[in-house]
Amino acid sequence: MKVLITGNLGYVGSVLTRFLANQYPEIEILGYDIGYYGQSLTDTDCSPEIGLSVQYFKDIRKIEKSILQGVDAVVHLAGISNDPIGQQFELVTEEINRKATLKLAKIASLAGVKNFVFASSCSMYGEAGKKARKETDQTNPLTAYAKSKIGSEQDIQKEDLGNMIFTSLRFGTACGWSNRLRLDLALNDFVACAITSGEISVLSDGSPWRPLIDVQDMCRAIIWSLLREVDNGGKFLAVNVGKNSSNYQIKEIAYTVSKLIPGTSVKINTNASPDNRSYTVDFNLFEKLAPNYQPKISLEQSIINLKNGLNKIEFNDRNFRNSHLMRLNTLKKHISNDRLDKNLCWKSF
Repeated sequence: MKVLITGNLGYVGSVLTRFLANQYPEIEILGYDIGYYGQSLTDTDCSPEIGLSVQYFKDIRKIEKSILQGVDAVVHLAGISNDPIGQQFELVTEEINRKATLKLAKIASLAGVKNFVFASSCSMYGEAGKKARKETDQTNPLTAYAKSKIGSEQDIQKEDLGNMIFTSLRFGTACGWSNRLRLDLALNDFVACAITSGEISVLSDGSPWRPLIDVQDMCRAIIWSLLREVDNGGKFLAVNVGKNSSNYQIKEIAYTVSKLIPGTSVKINTNASPDNRSYTVDFNLFEKLAPNYQPKISLEQSIINLKNGLNKIEFNDRNFRNSHLMRLNTLKKHISNDRLDKNLCWKSF
């Protein structure tokens, strides 16, 4: 089996590459990434890319059919990865996250790819209150990032992709340790705050609801999708990925971190403007379709893994929100050094 992973040099891709290579050594893995964050390794004991057969350093907007020849499955992780970047690069987010996804799905179908796995997001539910949202419920995307995800699903549903099986994994908010760590994710941010300053600074009033999923559990769901047959969910499937017990309020996440990292206080910005991105999610369909690939990593275990990983690398940057571990900062640095243009295309090195 030959698998192409787009965005393999990112937060999830770095974990997925090792996950696949270790559990399925017979699989041939190809990596395809533009390289924005390739240098952002946080654990340098062993590069995740050792498990690859080929690494392409290319823009997903320019992918060619020839790269898909002989590929059995595609895991599409490449994209603008969060709301702050989407806010500053709204048109680019549309190009990369939506238009390029449709293009890739089309050429994958023409190349004979059997399974196409798309990393989508529960953020498309937007302002949804406490009612747990099912896949059939109306979406309410509030950001360019969220709009690009539901837009991609809608675009692809209209296409004739032949016999290709398409799975859109609507992930909860990612968290957990990675070889290319991101600290612009709620739980990861809180653990970094606790370790470096002993105080968790919650930028919102702590009331919004979010479902969490550890990156390792994301990889389990991706493997299920790679192996999924058409009689298990249909040729096109959009499914919420996570577990019902992992819907939390932001303040609950912060206080759980403070309990597991002794000496940590929690400071909540009670004067913050309301964060309308609040949603709980129903994961019953995923439990029904993928009973053997359910999330295993608890909130507490994700916190411990992050704590151990950060301690291992002797992380002590109290100003990490201004560091390269925040994805937007990395892009800004590339632009200020005249390496990227305003469309996030490479200019020079």
